[in-house]
Amino acid sequence: MRAMHTTSQAGNDAFITVGEATIFFWQSRKEIDMIRTSHRLLLATLLAASSAIALAQTPAPASASEAPTKMQQRMADRHEQRMEKLKDQLKLTPEQEAAWTTYTAAMQPPARSERMNRDEFKNLTTPQRIDLMQERSAEREARMKQTGEATKAFYAQLTPEQQKIFDELAMKHGPKGKRGGRRHNVD
Repeated sequence: MRAMHTTSQAGNDAFITVGEATIFFWQSRKEIDMIRTSHRLLLATLLAASSAIALAQTPAPASASEAPTKMQQRMADRHEQRMEKLKDQLKLTPEQEAAWTTYTAAMQPPARSERMNRDEFKNLTTPQRIDLMQERSAEREARMKQTGEATKAFYAQLTPEQQKIFDELAMKHGPKGKRGGRRHNVD
């Protein structure tokens, strides 16, 4: 049996007849707008309900002091892995183990100092802020000097072949052995 399609419009009513079945469309433009509006309201309600459910299932954020601690632990773990990889590739002799121990102790990341919150910093006068920044800069410079001296002392204990390996690997960080930080063109 072949289906026959006919469309008719009587007044404001629209029909499609397919075979013997008649499908009713819309009676007026006003009804179309009302149905669209109700569909939009239904969709908005569903979105709001699903958002509320998603928020209810989201775990509470970690406290402000927890996040830096976890990050510091991850950084310490990565540092330990890099140091182990370096030690494996250097193939240290038993005589070099003491120098390695001293070097790794000096290279340990410093404990995270307690940061001043913004409100406390805001309450400082400009000279106090400058003094605080200079104090922290001096601490970083002293740490840099300490790690530099430890690196030089360890480097002096290495054979020329080990020094070459150290030069290639010691300061490389990040994905695929790339160094972190900005790049400068040296041409």
